[in-house]
Amino acid sequence: MSGPRICLIGFGEVGQILAADLAGVGELSAYDILFARPDSIPARALGRHKVRAGADAGDAAKGADLVLSAVTAASDLDAAGSVLAGLKPGAIYVDFNSASPGMKQKAARIVEQAGGRYVEAAVMSPFPPRRLATAMLLGGPHANAFLALAQSLGFTGARFFSDAVGPASATKMCRSVMIKGIEALLTESLLAARRYGVEQTVLDSLGDLLPVGDWEKLARYMISRSLEHGTRRAEEMREVANTVSEAGIAPLMSTAAAERQDWAAGHKSALGESDLGAMLDTILNDIETAPRLLRKEHA
Repeated sequence: MSGPRICLIGFGEVGQILAADLAGVGELSAYDILFARPDSIPARALGRHKVRAGADAGDAAKGADLVLSAVTAASDLDAAGSVLAGLKPGAIYVDFNSASPGMKQKAARIVEQAGGRYVEAAVMSPFPPRRLATAMLLGGPHANAFLALAQSLGFTGARFFSDAVGPASATKMCRSVMIKGIEALLTESLLAARRYGVEQTVLDSLGDLLPVGDWEKLARYMISRSLEHGTRRAEEMREVANTVSEAGIAPLMSTAAAERQDWAAGHKSALGESDLGAMLDTILNDIETAPRLLRKEHA
């Protein structure tokens, strides 16, 4: 097959989108630590995509011209180190992971010392629905070299941002202070407001101060993102906290948002509710039920 040989490290939501959208442009290989568990989502997804599953990350990366890393924030350095056995000299390693500038710089050193060319890619909006066309900032000394290839592959939202590794990730992380923080604030605010029976008045007052449109629709969407992806978001917010700390500022809000995002992930049962009020009621019912269940278990 003509075209670049592409390796995907991480086969979660983003990895699977990459596999689907890059099918046919080159030879694809992939590795995810969950491939070892046949019942896992990444392992089950393999059958739906035309990719060669590597025995390990190094095997998946063997001979690849382009390695795309899309793993959880805490696994950023492990992912970079895992491909070294198969990384060919001059291969481009693109780091999509939500990590602090300091961690990205460490990952860059790992890849560069092995002869690869590291590019940081700060993804600036949810990967779905725009998929490859999602807005992203490219950073590092090889960012411009990757840009022409990226756009030919369909990454039309990518743009050069900096010759240095770090500024692109700093931009994304500082944005996340706001976005993931607002999700956490809306969750906490509206759960309490629902308990007091005043959530609609709170939403109306937000519309007066911040006219973003339908606050009820926005609140349901943002809270649902925390419920569905809270664990991953909490991990990212811990990296955000590291980013803020690296700037010499105490990450009070980022740390608190990480805790609320982690907490939200435990209430996925509310995701089935299309109405904001019903979603809040389901979470509140979970909160009320949990202590009773604990008391029964310890009785």
